[in-house]
Amino acid sequence: MSAPLTGGSDPFDKLNADTSSLRQEAEAQPEFKNTQDAAKEQRIAQLMADQSLQPMTVNEIRIHGASNTRRGFLDPLFGPLTAGQDSAPATIGEVMGSLQAANNKISNLQIFQPNPEIFLTSSQQTDPSTSPTDVDVDVKVRELPRFKLQTGTDVGNGEGSAYGSLLWRNIAGGAEMLSLNAKTGTRTRSAYSANLSAPVLSDPDRRVAVEALSSAAEKPWASHEEVVKGGSIKYQWLNAVRDSFSVEYAGTWRQVTGLGTGASPTVRGDAGDTVKSAVRSTFYRERRDNPQLPQNGYVVRSAWELAGAGPLGGDVAFSKSDVEVGGAVPIPLPGVEGRSGASIGGGLRMGMLYPLPLGFGSGGTSQPSRINDRFQLGGPTDVRGFKLGGLGPHDGHDSVGGDVFAAASVNALLPFPYKGPDSGLRFQLFANGGRLVSLQPREGGRKTGDAGMSAGAVSRGMLDAVADLFSGVPSTAAGVGLVYAHPVARFELNFSLPLVLRRGELGTKGLQVGVGINFL
Repeated sequence: MSAPLTGGSDPFDKLNADTSSLRQEAEAQPEFKNTQDAAKEQRIAQLMADQSLQPMTVNEIRIHGASNTRRGFLDPLFGPLTAGQDSAPATIGEVMGSLQAANNKISNLQIFQPNPEIFLTSSQQTDPSTSPTDVDVDVKVRELPRFKLQTGTDVGNGEGSAYGSLLWRNIAGGAEMLSLNAKTGTRTRSAYSANLSAPVLSDPDRRVAVEALSSAAEKPWASHEEVVKGGSIKYQWLNAVRDSFSVEYAGTWRQVTGLGTGASPTVRGDAGDTVKSAVRSTFYRERRDNPQLPQNGYVVRSAWELAGAGPLGGDVAFSKSDVEVGGAVPIPLPGVEGRSGASIGGGLRMGMLYPLPLGFGSGGTSQPSRINDRFQLGGPTDVRGFKLGGLGPHDGHDSVGGDVFAAASVNALLPFPYKGPDSGLRFQLFANGGRLVSLQPREGGRKTGDAGMSAGAVSRGMLDAVADLFSGVPSTAAGVGLVYAHPVARFELNFSLPLVLRRGELGTKGLQVGVGINFL
């Protein structure tokens, strides 16, 4: 027998074809003529289940078209399917399921065209010594181009930029990827990075990556420029339900330089060089139906960073964590059946930066956080109705950031008339707000050359900061606007009105444009 499972088809096509024949045979039997439809379907479902339990074993798997990929790299994907291996499939259903799983892994390697062609052939046609249940599997793949050059322009997060990237796929035949990127923009004067990654033990859901980077970016909300050079090594994996995890170590040299003529004393006090050696872990769960225009589902993100750890040590030490949850629920509209395109969504973000003593000694003292490590809050993709870095502590005109923050939003998305629920254009009503506060140790503020803060002073100051975070009404804004969801980014044009504004904070009354991927 020969069963081709081609391009757009599914490995279960053979089973479906056999089931169609069974359906025709069953319905032709006299006992089916006078039974109810539900009973017929139940009987046919039973026939399908019986068919999938018929014996089938894989004798040999042959890969065609992978001229630049090592066979030893692909063997762990298909080898467990062959007869004689532990937990090898032994029925038609198990073989088809295993082939589908292997097909998904091949696609996730990102070195082949999707939907490879799979053919099943009885082994006895070529080798009479094989078992009647043995089949040979031929997999025909098409490799993607090994080199990809891309250039373009980008608008997002308050700046416009031009970029270029070069991707080298499958460098050594094991799905290795080398990505070289260069970028320059209105705020980012230059940014260069090189990233080399490879799957672990041929598993596309587990990858290790090494990255080097160099960047120089203006921080106009704080009258300085930041230069960053460093590297990192990361291990990233997906679990069975496709949640993303990563563990990373990074060593970076940072420089606060290019101070503006009106730079505040706080910015000038943090000017100069610093080295950060940090371990970072992240978690990401995506359950929204459309990340750019969610109508249903939820998302959870979290990150934790421990600076001062690792071989470089560095001259800053702190624990920094943040978490975000968001989601949307559909709302029905009168006279509209099925999906209406209307939804109510919301989001919540919280974070804390906790200073630690260098070396993590129990009797050591901690230095207050620096401006290039603190949180910033406010902007068209963050808390709408405020300027970039507009919320939180300010020194003169400079936003100097904070150590603890909380922000939340709620919005309603409504479809445009005559556009329908599948259009990427929506009308938006929103309200959002947040607070950003800094650690204020009771033993006095930070001074040049001071001895730092004791552990007790840090804990008391952090408790005061958290209490301040939830005291009083948060800085709040509301507004209306238009939302357009493009496959690569989300565009918003909003009219915002700040309702609650604290001293020193910078709001934006009127039109505000936001372009980005992650919105509050």
